[in-house]
Amino acid sequence: MLGRVSSLVTILIFAQTGILNSHHEAAHWSCDSNTDTHVQAHFNPGRITLDGQVDDWKDIDGSAFSVLPALDPDADKAYNGGKMTVKASHDGKDVFFMLQVDGDYTYSEGYSNKTASVAFMFQIGENASYHRMGGCEEEPDTCMSKSCKGHEVDLMHFSIGTAIPGRLYGGNLLDNSEGNGGDRFGHLVDLYCWNPHCRYLDGYGPSVNDTGAQNDWTGTWWHSSLTHSGFIKDDSPYSSSNQSGAYYFEFSRPLRTMDRLQQDAQFTIGKASKISGAFWYPMDGKPWHGSGHFSISCDWILLDILPDSSELTKVPQRSSWDAATAFSLLFSSGFLYIHLCWA
Repeated sequence: MLGRVSSLVTILIFAQTGILNSHHEAAHWSCDSNTDTHVQAHFNPGRITLDGQVDDWKDIDGSAFSVLPALDPDADKAYNGGKMTVKASHDGKDVFFMLQVDGDYTYSEGYSNKTASVAFMFQIGENASYHRMGGCEEEPDTCMSKSCKGHEVDLMHFSIGTAIPGRLYGGNLLDNSEGNGGDRFGHLVDLYCWNPHCRYLDGYGPSVNDTGAQNDWTGTWWHSSLTHSGFIKDDSPYSSSNQSGAYYFEFSRPLRTMDRLQQDAQFTIGKASKISGAFWYPMDGKPWHGSGHFSISCDWILLDILPDSSELTKVPQRSSWDAATAFSLLFSSGFLYIHLCWA
């Protein structure tokens, strides 16, 4: 019975975020990836505040990507609004991300597929491919942690249809107390999958339901056309439609989480992780569907979690107890000894 309830909850949340649709790729899917592109997260303690205002990111370098249809990565079909810039940083405990993508402002309260939406995907299992979101060949009725072992992928998806700009969403006391990766307030959800048809909120799944799971993400959004902060729900839609500008999304989560079931990627300072980013947008005013997203690459991109550069370049300071001091003391001791002997 518990399994049925968990599956039902997962289906309902996927339906709300619009990512339950089937993935049907182009007949001849091919990938010309740029494997040399990296996103670098430098050590910047006390630098980033998640508030939608991105001035604190201005001196942090990012990587700009053309965003192509995920199921048919043809350059001729790229998102015509512009590129997506991805920036990252960390403070030794948490990792921070900022996504910037140009797009005319559009917002429909309660309709996530009529507003912009973003997601991150991270490799967990060693055999997890970017293509087909982990690449496990099992069907929805046979995919399990054992049958798809090694194909685990970590997901974060943010649909802003109920999220107030500048406010924080993601992990919250109510959903985390129920042991899942949901977010009933802003639909910034923490998920995992083995392929496009086997996706679950953290804590739910066909194999086990873990009441100790939680949503480890926190995030917010903004658009450059918004003129002031301190919005509340009654201010919706927050700005006039079709104003040109850019969307900004900020996120954070711990480098390491309490996950015990291969549902979260784990980041290590000094090592690289494999990631990808996605963007949904109501092109020509038409609501987007789950598989109709754009992606920053048709393969994994490397995320480098870099150590504190000051520790790497620090020159050892000479001790005040140097050779001259030692020689002076030795000479003084010898002089005292000779003086005593002659006395």
